[in-house]
Amino acid sequence: MSISTTVFSEPLFNFKRCHYHRLATVSHSKLNQHSLSSSSLFSSHKYDSCSWILKPPHKFFSPKFETFATDTDTLESIQSSDVIFNQTHPINRIELVEGKIFVRLDQGNDLKNSELIVGCNLPGKWILHWGVSRADDIGSEWDQPPRDMIPAGSIPIKDYAIETPLKKSSSSEGDTFHEVRIGFKPSDEISAINFVLKDEETGAWYQHKGRDFKVPLVNYLKEDANLLGPKTGLSSSQAWNSEHFVFSILKSSLVKAIRDIGQISNVILKSESTVDKVQENSSESESPKKENSQVEGFNVELSLTKEVTVNNSISVSVRKCSETAKYLLDLETDIPGDVFLHWGASRDDLRIWEAPPAPHPPQTVSFKKTALRTQLKSRGSGEGSSVQVSLGEEFSGFLFVLKINQNTWLNNNGNDFYVPLPTPGSLIIGNIEDQSKVVKSEVTEETSEEESNSAFTNEIINEIRSLVTGISSVKRRKTKSKEAQETILQEIERLAAEAYSIFRTSVPTFSEEVIVESEVALESESPELPPKICSGTGTGYEIVCQGFNWESNKSGRWYMELKEKAEELSSLGFTVIWLPPPTDSVSPEGYMPRDLYNLNSRYGNIEELKDVVKTFHKFGIKVLGDAVLNHRCAQHQNQNGIWNIFGGRLNWDDRAVVADDPHFQGRGNKSSGDNFHAAPNIDHSQDFVRKDIKEWLCWLRDEIGYDGWRLDFVRGFWGGYVKDYMDATKPYFSVGEYWDSLSYTYGEMDHNQDAHRQRIVDWISAAGGSAGAFDVTTKGILHSALERCEYWRLSDQQGKPPGVLGWWPSRAVTFIENHDTGSTQGHWRFPRDKEMQGYAYTLTHPGTPSVFFDHIFSHYKKEIAALLSIRKRNGINCRSKVKIHKSERDVYAAIIDEKVAMKIGPGHFEPPSGSQNWSTAWEGRDYKIWEDAS
Repeated sequence: MSISTTVFSEPLFNFKRCHYHRLATVSHSKLNQHSLSSSSLFSSHKYDSCSWILKPPHKFFSPKFETFATDTDTLESIQSSDVIFNQTHPINRIELVEGKIFVRLDQGNDLKNSELIVGCNLPGKWILHWGVSRADDIGSEWDQPPRDMIPAGSIPIKDYAIETPLKKSSSSEGDTFHEVRIGFKPSDEISAINFVLKDEETGAWYQHKGRDFKVPLVNYLKEDANLLGPKTGLSSSQAWNSEHFVFSILKSSLVKAIRDIGQISNVILKSESTVDKVQENSSESESPKKENSQVEGFNVELSLTKEVTVNNSISVSVRKCSETAKYLLDLETDIPGDVFLHWGASRDDLRIWEAPPAPHPPQTVSFKKTALRTQLKSRGSGEGSSVQVSLGEEFSGFLFVLKINQNTWLNNNGNDFYVPLPTPGSLIIGNIEDQSKVVKSEVTEETSEEESNSAFTNEIINEIRSLVTGISSVKRRKTKSKEAQETILQEIERLAAEAYSIFRTSVPTFSEEVIVESEVALESESPELPPKICSGTGTGYEIVCQGFNWESNKSGRWYMELKEKAEELSSLGFTVIWLPPPTDSVSPEGYMPRDLYNLNSRYGNIEELKDVVKTFHKFGIKVLGDAVLNHRCAQHQNQNGIWNIFGGRLNWDDRAVVADDPHFQGRGNKSSGDNFHAAPNIDHSQDFVRKDIKEWLCWLRDEIGYDGWRLDFVRGFWGGYVKDYMDATKPYFSVGEYWDSLSYTYGEMDHNQDAHRQRIVDWISAAGGSAGAFDVTTKGILHSALERCEYWRLSDQQGKPPGVLGWWPSRAVTFIENHDTGSTQGHWRFPRDKEMQGYAYTLTHPGTPSVFFDHIFSHYKKEIAALLSIRKRNGINCRSKVKIHKSERDVYAAIIDEKVAMKIGPGHFEPPSGSQNWSTAWEGRDYKIWEDAS
C-alpha cells in the first residue's frame, strides 16, 4: 500500500481557504482523512511504503501555549520576557478515520407507515443521492420517488433521482452523527430504494461493493450482491428503537483496523450485520413466507473510511537573552505523539543550512553534518510538545522542518520553515515584516499563492517527467507497442488535469473588477465601438429566453409553434433564445441522447429546426443549441449484456465510457467529474471522443445555424474540455448547467453560500471563462429570502450580492425557473406568487438574465415586458454595478449603475435624494422600480 501525505502550512495572518487544498494529494492510492496517523515522506518525490497507526478520533482543541522549564545545564535561562518575533503556522494533516453507515428499514407498528433511515457517524457534509425502482421497471434504472416520499430540503437531479442532505445531530456526550429519514407507505408499486452517499466537502461518492446501495421493499427481488435485506439484519420485531439506533452510531465511532483501500473515491465499504447474537429461538422466527409481499424490517452496518483534515499548528517565538546576547527560540506544537525537530541556522539570505555550535537541547544529535535533530519534550498537560534552542548573533535565520511517525515530514508548502533573526542595526518587532503581506494588492496575493501552489504539483510534475522519460526510452529501445505509448500519454494527460484541478481549487475567488478591467476601460474610452463579443458574455447586454418547457415535446411540432412567436419575443427585448436538445433521444425531452447526428426529434425534424433558427435570425435573436455532452445512451450491448456500445455515425465502443461509472463497465479513464447514473458517462479525456464532439458541434453550427450552446450537466466532466470545445466552435454565447446542493444546517439554508458559488466559479475558471454558468446559488437564496421573508439573505458578508453575480457577474446567468424546476415537473418551484419579485431582482441586476417560457406567456407577460424595457433603456448589462442600500428582514433594496433603484419585499424603501431625480418606473406586488429622470 503506497500512501502520500500532504501538509499545508502558512502563517495564520495570511491563511485563506485552506480546505480547498484537500485535492493536493497526488498518490494513486489516494489519501483518506481523519483520526489515524499517516506516514510517508512529503518532501521527497517518491511514495514510500508505510504503516498506519490506528487511534481514536482526534479531538480538536485550541493550541495552548504555556511557559515551560528548560534544561539549565545546556540552555541559558530567559532573562528578558520581551518577544521580538512571534509566528504561528497552521499545519493541516490528512488522516484516515473509519466509521459506519447505518441502514435501517422500520415498518412501524401498524405496517401502514414505513421509514428508511440512513445514518453516518463520520464528520462531513453528507448528501443522500437516491431514487426508487418501480416494480414494472426492467433493469436497474432509477426513478424519482412520489412527492410525499421526498423529505424537506431535497432537490431533484434531472428526472431520475433526488439529493437530500443528512441532518446533523449530537448526543449528550457531544458526539455527532448524521442521518436522513424517508417515510413512505408500503406499496407493491415501488420495489426498492437505491442510493449512494456523497460527501460534499470532498466530492467523494460512497457505494456498496462498487455498486449502488439497494434497499428492497418487497420480498421477491432477485438476490444481488448489493442488496441489503433481512438476511443480514433484524426483523421488524427485533428492530432497535430510535434511541438505540443513535447509541449504536456513537458506539461504533471507535476506529477499527484498516485493511484494504477501495478503488472508488477512497472508500472502503464492507457489509457487517448489526446483530451480535441470534436469539436462542431464532429458528422459530424463520416462519414461512407471508402472503404479503412487503419485506420485513432490518438494520445493517457498513464500514467506510474517509479522509479528514486534522488541524494542528507550530508556534515560534524569538527572545533576546540580555546576559549572553543570544537569541532564544521557543517552539511549541499541539501535534500529538513524538515530534522531532530537524533544525539549523543560516548566515545570509541564501538560507544555506548550517549546524550551529553548542549548547544544544538535551537528546540532540547531528544529522548529516549540516543539521541537528532534537525530540520535542512532551508538555505536562499531555497536549503537544515544546523545545527551546539558542542561536548566536552571527546567524540571520533559523531553519527547521518537523518529522512525525517515523517517516512523515512536515514542512511549509514544500519549503523549509524559516524564522528571520534581527541583524545588527535592525530589529523585528512582533510580526511587522510578515503583516505587511496582508495589505498587498489582490494581484500580489494571487501571485504569491500561485508560487506556493507550485509545491503542491511538484510530485505530479516529477511523475509526468518520469512518464516522458519512459516514452523516450521506449523509442530508443523500440520494444514497446504504439498502444503502450498511447497508454503512457493518457496517463500524462490525466496527471496534468489533476495538477490543474489542484491549482484551480486554491485560486481565490475572482474579482470581476480585475478580470474585466481592460475590457471596461476599452469600452469607456471608445463608446462608439461595438460591444466586444465573448462566448462567456455575448455583448454583455444579452437577455435569454428559455424557449420550451417539459411538455413542449408532446405536440410533435414544437419548432413550428415556437416559430410563430419569434417576432413577439424580439419585440419584448429578448436577444437570445435557448432551444431544447435536438438529437434522437431515449427520453422524449431529449436529455438522453443516442444518435447525435440524427436530428429528427419529438420537437420536429431537421428541416423544421433549420426553419425556426432562420426565423429567429430574421428577427435579430441568436439561437442556443442544448448540447448534452456528459452522457450518451448506447444502442448495443457488449458481451456481458451491458449497454455501452454506440451506434450511428459516432459508433464508439466502451473505451468512450469512463472507467469508474459503476453501471456501464467502461474501459476509458476515470471520470473528471460526477457520474450521471442513468446513462453511460462519456470519457472526454479520449482524443477520439473530443475530436468527434468538436466535429459534431461544428456541424451543428454550420448545418443548423446555432450561434452558441447551453451545456447540460457540466458537473460530469472537467471544464478544461469545455474550453477546448468552445475554442473549436467559437460560439457567440454559451452557458453551462453546473447544478449541485446548497449548504444547509438542520434543514435550514445557511446564510453563507460561498462554498456553493465557489464550485460554480471554479468550473467557469476551468473553462477559461469561455462559458457562463447558471447562477443556481442566487436562485436558491431567492427561494429562502422570499419564502421565509428573510430578505437579509440577499447580501453577503461583504455587502455584495450573495450569488455568482456577486463574484463574477459577467459569467453569471441568472434565472428563477426552468424546465426542471418549474413546468409540470415542479422539482424546485419558485415560491408561488412571488415570481415577479424574483424577476424584479434578476432583470435589474448584473449578470445575464434568463426568463422562462411559461412565465412570458402567462399573466406575468405585461410585468416582464415592463422590466425588460427598463433594463434595456438604462443599459443594464452583465457588468453593471450594484450598491445594496437595504438588506433587512422584510425588504431588500439596491441601486444599479446609479440609474435604476429597486426594492423587493413588503418593507419600506425610498431611494435617497441627491444628484438623481428618482421617478417610479414600475411597481407590482411587493416590488417597485425607480429610474433617474434627470
